[in-house]
Amino acid sequence: MHDYLRAIGFSQLKKNKDVRDLLNLVMLRPTSEYVSAATGVDSAFGEKVKEFSDHMGISVRGEYDENGQFHQSYYFPYFKGSQCTLKEEVTIEKQADKDGFSGICDNVKIGVSLIFHLLNMADYMDYLEFHKGSLFYAPMYLSGLSISGKVILPLMKNEKDRRQRVDDNMNRDRMLAAAREGDPEAIESLTLEDIDMYATVSRRAKREDVLTIVESYFMPYGIACDQYSIMGDIVSVTQVQNSLTEEYIYILCLECNDLFMEVCINKEDLLGEPLPGRRFRGTVWVQGTVDFVGI
Repeated sequence: MHDYLRAIGFSQLKKNKDVRDLLNLVMLRPTSEYVSAATGVDSAFGEKVKEFSDHMGISVRGEYDENGQFHQSYYFPYFKGSQCTLKEEVTIEKQADKDGFSGICDNVKIGVSLIFHLLNMADYMDYLEFHKGSLFYAPMYLSGLSISGKVILPLMKNEKDRRQRVDDNMNRDRMLAAAREGDPEAIESLTLEDIDMYATVSRRAKREDVLTIVESYFMPYGIACDQYSIMGDIVSVTQVQNSLTEEYIYILCLECNDLFMEVCINKEDLLGEPLPGRRFRGTVWVQGTVDFVGI
């Protein structure tokens, strides 16, 4: 049973039989389906998708045999973000354990290689029919599924603090870009800045809580390469309902490390009341779609 099924409103599934019945519903009455245009082979890749709320549902991937019968390989819950998170170079890599793909993006705002599960695999396969390569400069719409999270209070900031933060982030981004090009002055400036930051944090940690020092973060969680622990400001909150189970789900638009990302979480799994201005802290499985048309 997939751990993140509860994130989209299936928290009451207790047995594997319940999951099989749910997957049969997806395969018998899909909202949309895809069959690859492969020729000269005995089987073709196929995907069946059923939505249980807007941009949220279950995808079943497998293959069609020569008789047109669909054979399931694996399934996963999904949530598609509607807001462009970033436009950067992204590498698409084949997953080793199944017929799927992951996106890998290096972004200076996060500080680590961002790895996400590619949702629009069918679009990528269609793109490969006429093009080659796995490195693209394209818009990415990132989203996350969470099964554990809490709402925490925001930091007190005035307009002057916000403007200063934006200016500091822009200056740091410029220095990071220069350091990547080998600029020695930028490397030295970043090194000194990190030393000053370490000293400041060490001093403040003696008398302040860590959540008043750290405003947001985005860092790997556990051994799974596409799971992250994040904390960010809640920009907007939407409550939706699973059409089958009638469970309520929160969709949180977060600003994390100056990036905007949408996260969905079951109402029962979120501790606290989410409101714009507050912060969300939790673990997420990062998914995403890449706009291959805009390349």
